[in-house]
Order: sequence, then C-alpha cells, then structure tokens
Amino acid sequence: MSSFFDSIPPRKTLPAFVGNMIERWSEARDDLDFAAALARPDATVYLFDEDRAVLRPNGAGFAAAFRPDEARALGLDADSLILLGVVDAAPRFAGRVAGNLPDGAKTIDLRSLAIDAALDLSELASLAQARSYLHWHSVNQFCGRCGGPLQMRGGGTSRTCPSCNVEIFPRVDPVVIMLAIDGERCLLGRQARFAPGMYSALAGFLEPGETIEEAVRREVMEESGIRVGRVAYHSSQPWPFPHSLMIGCHAEALSTEVDRDAEELEDCRWFGREEVRTMLAGNHPDGLKAPFPMAIAHHLIKAFAES
Repeated sequence: MSSFFDSIPPRKTLPAFVGNMIERWSEARDDLDFAAALARPDATVYLFDEDRAVLRPNGAGFAAAFRPDEARALGLDADSLILLGVVDAAPRFAGRVAGNLPDGAKTIDLRSLAIDAALDLSELASLAQARSYLHWHSVNQFCGRCGGPLQMRGGGTSRTCPSCNVEIFPRVDPVVIMLAIDGERCLLGRQARFAPGMYSALAGFLEPGETIEEAVRREVMEESGIRVGRVAYHSSQPWPFPHSLMIGCHAEALSTEVDRDAEELEDCRWFGREEVRTMLAGNHPDGLKAPFPMAIAHHLIKAFAES
C-alpha cells in the first residue's frame, strides 16, 4: 500500500542549523546527575564568548567541542553551564567564557560559520541550540512576578523562582517566511540592510492567536499590499538570533499590484522564474542575488525556480 508520504519529494539540501544530532531528553534531565554527566570522559562543552562560538584548531580546520577540563582552563563560567542532551550517550554541554583564548583558538559568529560552511551541519546545529539556550538564560535571571532571582532547573530546561514558585521555560519565537507566487513569477523584496543586490522572501513574526496561514496572509499584505489565498508549508529552520523558528511557506497570490511598505522594504517586485534562476546561479546581468543557501529563503526560492 502506498503511503501519503511517498508523494513528498525528498529534500536534496538543507539550510543551516538543521540536523542537530543531540537527543535533548528534556523530560529526563532531572533524573540525570549533572556533576556525574560533566565528569564523564566523553563529555564535551560548546563554548561562547558573548554570542560568538569559540573554536579550537583541528587539523586543517576547526572544531567546536571542548573537554570540560579544557573549558575550565579557558575560564569557563560554571554557573552558565547547560546540559543540552546526549549524542550516543555522551553528554553535550554549553557554557560561557570571557576572552581567555589560547593561541590558534578563535571566536566567530554563527552566521559566518553557516555562510562559509566551516563546520559539519550537525555540529553547527548543536551550536545553534547552545547559543539560543545560553542567551535565554542570560536574559532571564530574575522573576517577572516578584523580582527574585531565578534558579536553573533540569540542567537548563527551565528556571524557577524559590520565592513565588514561578517556573519559566526557554522560548521560541515563531516567524513566518513566505514566497508569494503568481503563476510563473514570485514576489521578492529587499531591506536597506541587505547586501547590495540581494532580494529575499518576505517574513514576519506570528502574533498571539494567529495561525501560520493567517500570519502569512497578514504579513504579505502589510509589506507588499498583495492578497494571498492558499498557503503551503515547505519546511522550517531554527534561527538562533536569538531563538526564532523560521516557518517556510509558499503562498498563492490573489492580486498582483504591489504597494510596498516603504518603512519595511526598500524595494518589492515580481521576478520571473528564469530571472530567479540567474539570481540563484549568481549570473544575473544586473548583479541581483538570492539569499545564501544557509537561509531557508534560498530554499523556498529554489523550490519555485526548479518546479
């Protein structure tokens, strides 16, 4: 018997921050002995200095994982340690250091690592998890109800207030990113902060009480004046800046006259399929470009161009 899923084509490539191999064990971390996990010979720590990953030399390239003793020698802040989960039973932690790096080590932001494809996809995804968790814990030190100091629980799965018993959990901010399509053309926009010639899919945060489809329709209308009807989910991407989830969709355009929001977009217009293909290939006659393959927008645009 054929399956519904047999009709879904396999994805040939993946954006950055996808493919994390860490088993999070969120419900079981209270049962794990944090100190015992840290003392295991196969335990490793992902380190961050501010929001930049710390990398160490590894042959001709770099590696992101440090043994706990190596992390301590670099000035590990023990209070920042978070248990991310396990890989083949080996514990994976995340923690912070501050500027005490040995010769050959370097810090680098995750965007640059993703663009340069400098690390294995799964390790880059683990770093994304680490960065998001560390950022959330760093900005949630005090209780929003009573102002008392919060304490970490479950190796980092939550924070609790001993004064009023509030428990809060790491947040994920959902963002819709969508490519509106009108037959043989798609809608792309550019913000002033984009690299020269770069055009991308439109995007925006979901609001409370809103479905993904409703958010797609609202954001496209607000930014471009285009009405859309049917919405088709494509894929998603963790976006650790600081803790978003990009929800990629294609949307059917019901109108075609662009009325862009000048405060949001520097330009917004329709692009034919063949022109989009030149942008993806990097040979557009006017130097226009699509986003890098590390971004889910690239994959939304590529799916349209190749359909």
